[in-house]
Amino acid sequence: HRAVVIAGNADERLAALDALSEGRSTPDALTGTVRGGDARPVFVFPGQGAQWLGMGVELLDECPVFASCMAECGRALGRWVEWDVVGVLRDGGGGWLSRVDVVQPVLWAVMVSLAAVWRSCGVEPGAVVGHSQGEIAAAVVSGGLSLEDGARVVALRSRALRVLSGRGGMVSVAASVGVVGEWIAAWPGRLSVAAVNGPAATVVSGEAGALDELLVVWGREGVRARRVPVDYASHSPAVDELKERILADLAPITPRPHTIPFCSAVTGRPMDTETLDAAYWFTNLRETVRFEGAVRELAGRGFGAFLEMSAHPVLLVGIEETLEQAGVSGLVVGSLRRNDGGLRRLMTSLARAHTHGLAVDWTPLLPGGHAVDLPTYAFQHRRYWL
Repeated sequence: HRAVVIAGNADERLAALDALSEGRSTPDALTGTVRGGDARPVFVFPGQGAQWLGMGVELLDECPVFASCMAECGRALGRWVEWDVVGVLRDGGGGWLSRVDVVQPVLWAVMVSLAAVWRSCGVEPGAVVGHSQGEIAAAVVSGGLSLEDGARVVALRSRALRVLSGRGGMVSVAASVGVVGEWIAAWPGRLSVAAVNGPAATVVSGEAGALDELLVVWGREGVRARRVPVDYASHSPAVDELKERILADLAPITPRPHTIPFCSAVTGRPMDTETLDAAYWFTNLRETVRFEGAVRELAGRGFGAFLEMSAHPVLLVGIEETLEQAGVSGLVVGSLRRNDGGLRRLMTSLARAHTHGLAVDWTPLLPGGHAVDLPTYAFQHRRYWL
């Protein structure tokens, strides 16, 4: 059994310790039991959906590792974009949130930098998996792409996507891919299964008008569905017109052997990262995201801990449902949350991982801290003062 107390001052520390001693659950007193299975976690990198105005700003000011990696990502992106990634995050206007050619590179930089923070705290991934454009960050962290090549892929591919803006959309629905396939058969050639995120989590992509009609049907039948905030139809035939441009733009990249296993959500299986060439990155944008299959594959290989590297959890529910259906008792943890994106939130996520068995080195986040002597059993008759 493990416990972690998160506190900013003595009063908070004492209150959390009181709650811990009384068995009360609070956000600042986390408890858990060390789980079995592979102790190395899977780092998970989502596609779009995690972005929010102000994300990463607190962490830029509070975490040197995050700030340093964001600066590196900014330099890598600088060859391809005319804006500064840190400047965009600090921009209070939010106009960039509607531009795919800004949102995707910014999310890429945030995900790569969050992974650097987790690793600086001693949490090393046993594998990585990405969802849609999140695979670009996963490839960089795995060692399969250099930071510079990752920047090229995300910047030029998202720029190409602007051609499709205003001509389509995507909808997330709480239903299995089999059921969704039967529904969308009524719109042949106009709607496609874009992503399978879990046993009851599917995304549909296609023409805006067809999606409107589908939502009316689902509303009438009481099916839970929501629009994904994009105005284009990736993972559908609409992407085909971008093929030659993407292949040409990304032809110069040089994929490398991975240092961390890379599980593809295109194939649902581990891949040799030396095959992550321009053709792969077009396929990644065009074909269905088989994220559920990738999670099942990883669970079957003994992985039970999944850590999402994002500014807000997007895939946790799908992962939890997939593990549950596979009969795996797993650990699924995010990094930051919408409007709660500072160091304290990240430390809470690290604490949850630690209480369930992952080894965490707190030194990089608490450089002035030191270990203190505490009682190890109930009848050790000594006083300890805080």
